[in-house]
Amino acid sequence: MDSQSAMYIAKGLAAIAIPVAALGQGYLIGKALEAMGRNPEVEGSLFSKMIIGAALVESIAILSFVAYFLIK
Repeated sequence: MDSQSAMYIAKGLAAIAIPVAALGQGYLIGKALEAMGRNPEVEGSLFSKMIIGAALVESIAILSFVAYFLIK
């Protein structure tokens, strides 16, 4: 395998991570809202943890986006 094909494979893997992170974030938020609907007493605690988790998932998408453009 030459370096050009390795670059395209690396860019493809970085590009795949972006929509996968979006799906993970949607799943995370959906399950948190479902848990809040089932048990409204934990809404405050669960909401802050959901926001932290969503930020972590979003950071993976941003890092993948940056890596896509840094791979030459």
